[in-house]
Amino acid sequence: MEFKKIVKTILFWEILQGMWLTLSNLPPWNAVTRQYPKEPRYSDPGFRGLHALVRNPDTGREKCIACGLCAAVCPSRCITIHTGEDDKGEKIAEEYEVDVLRCVFCAFCVEACPVGAIVLSEHYEYSGYSRGDFYFNKERLLDNWDTFFPGEKGKWYMDNIWKHPNADDYKAHDDQAVFHGIQKEEKQ
Repeated sequence: MEFKKIVKTILFWEILQGMWLTLSNLPPWNAVTRQYPKEPRYSDPGFRGLHALVRNPDTGREKCIACGLCAAVCPSRCITIHTGEDDKGEKIAEEYEVDVLRCVFCAFCVEACPVGAIVLSEHYEYSGYSRGDFYFNKERLLDNWDTFFPGEKGKWYMDNIWKHPNADDYKAHDDQAVFHGIQKEEKQ
């Protein structure tokens, strides 16, 4: 055997190299660990966190028109809506409930809503001691909007993150065949 191979075998050279790699990546030299309560992790915009019902900035009421599309498209069936009519005879959601423990946070409800009445907030720190703590009714969902999307943040969030398709998003390009309807031939 060679002298180098004997020395490496006796000194456990590979183990020493592995230990050095491990020790060189510990916190005093390479801080990787986040001290959670003192250093919270901020989520990116568009994170699918806690639900919130959007408040109309003009009237102060919820934007929900009680169409039921969010409940219909929900794969986990965690949204329940009970409809009614207001004083003007318009359809409103008398009760809007979300069971967060059943939710898979897919955001299908956000995509299905025609008026942008529900969003998933960036908030992920919520806990409770009973199932009832994770059952959000209409008032709690509106409070979530007021808490997590105050003022201009809510407007910016709706315009940039949970943007619903506009007519401008579906314009045809130059090479696209477009059907303009049946045109009547002019009589000569």
